[in-house]
Amino acid sequence: MEVAKEKKIEMLRSMLLTRRFEETLTELCKNEGKIPGMMILCTGQEAVGSGVCAALSPEDVIISNHRSHNHLLTKGADPRAIMAEIYGKSTGCNKGKSGTLHLAVPEVNAPCTTTVVGGGLPIAVGVAFSQQYKKEKAVTVCFFGDGAADEGSFHESLNLASLWSLPIVFVCENNLYAGAQRYEEHTRVKDIADRASAYAMPGEIVDGNDVLAVYEAARTARERAIAGNGPTLIECKTYRCRGHGESDHQLYQPKDEIAAWQEKCPIPRLSDEVFALGLITAEELSALEAEIGAVVQEAVRFAEESPYPKPEEALEDVFV
Repeated sequence: MEVAKEKKIEMLRSMLLTRRFEETLTELCKNEGKIPGMMILCTGQEAVGSGVCAALSPEDVIISNHRSHNHLLTKGADPRAIMAEIYGKSTGCNKGKSGTLHLAVPEVNAPCTTTVVGGGLPIAVGVAFSQQYKKEKAVTVCFFGDGAADEGSFHESLNLASLWSLPIVFVCENNLYAGAQRYEEHTRVKDIADRASAYAMPGEIVDGNDVLAVYEAARTARERAIAGNGPTLIECKTYRCRGHGESDHQLYQPKDEIAAWQEKCPIPRLSDEVFALGLITAEELSALEAEIGAVVQEAVRFAEESPYPKPEEALEDVFV
């Protein structure tokens, strides 16, 4: 199925926005004390979130993990509110209480990100159960890494989702490393998607650096879920071009491996295609990049000029 021009440009824009947003965070993190906490980026993996979220409707829900910026920005989160939250400011999407690792943006149906490995999977099953119970025409997408696929919560969640035919799409971003542990060191199966057969659901492998392939797989899985035919497991083969966090010097990743995957970067892969098809001109791309640069610059300005939360606000918005 041919992807519409507007959809291709939408995905190119979201990948460019994520890359510029995170490159800016990389620079900010070099200034000691500027950004609190650990910074975890998705450089090289942008096609996964951009492709999946482009296939979703506003009513669909995403459950993300510690590498969430791409997922949230592509789902429609305000870059200013995300940046302010990363700074720990009161104008952030969570009033400065979550920081970068536990972002939640309910207004775009992104109610949860979690640093607990595999922690998002049972939450996503609960959300999908609610959608089914209320007969909503919406799905839940759960993003997780290859390390999470070895957690008990992965198997329990896939089992329940299949048993109850829930409207859920499980998206594994297999970037070859779980922290500093290479894929072959923690998993014996070649493809995580093969595990889907144990739970009587489709398991699909896609090139996670091909945003159009990711989009098509997600679109098909969403249609299946909406039709009442249950969950799908999509394994996106991709690569984490930076360390697990910005303090990680990647000593365990071969330099030639990093360079080889950088050559497969999903952003020029799509931009080259839209150029070749005449869908965008060099001037239009430059204008798009300038517009994105201004958006990110404004997000930083907004964050830096925003106040920190007051101490007395610490106990607000908590259940216990």
